[in-house]
Amino acid sequence: MTPARGFELFDTPIGPCAIVWGELGVLGLHLPHRDAATMRARLRQRFRGAEEGDAPPAVRVAITRIVALLNGASDDLADVALDMSGVPDFHRRVYALARTIVPGATLSYGEVAQRLGDPTAARAVGQALGSNPFAIIVPCHRVLAAGGRAGGFSAPGGVDTKLRLLEIERARIGSEPSLF
Repeated sequence: MTPARGFELFDTPIGPCAIVWGELGVLGLHLPHRDAATMRARLRQRFRGAEEGDAPPAVRVAITRIVALLNGASDDLADVALDMSGVPDFHRRVYALARTIVPGATLSYGEVAQRLGDPTAARAVGQALGSNPFAIIVPCHRVLAAGGRAGGFSAPGGVDTKLRLLEIERARIGSEPSLF
């Protein structure tokens, strides 16, 4: 994995988030924790050597777009550069497919697995999305359990955060997933 250069906390409609960057792009996006001090401590532990500071221009643009998305704008963030040098190949494939799901649309874990060419990989898809370091940029919240159920969400706030993100995007929840 590319060493982290820096991170910045920024305010959003769902609370303070943090973005971490390196030479090749965004290394992580963190959803709100219970307080800023806890978030800073976790970031410094996970991304050794990262210093808090002002984001470079490309990351600043990503922050602006993330805040707009969380204010209800329709933006898939698909062109935000990510550094996936430390991400396993299968996870990369899952993340690439998830990034094609537009705001307001959803797929099930099984549908993602099928589109990846392995209909038996729904559980592996869930595990990959559960370790997604790029929440919102890689919209794991747009992938639901069978029947449109929310399923799990490993980010702080769990399923409540997932449902809130889907509500902001005006996605259908609790019925069959919508197609993108």
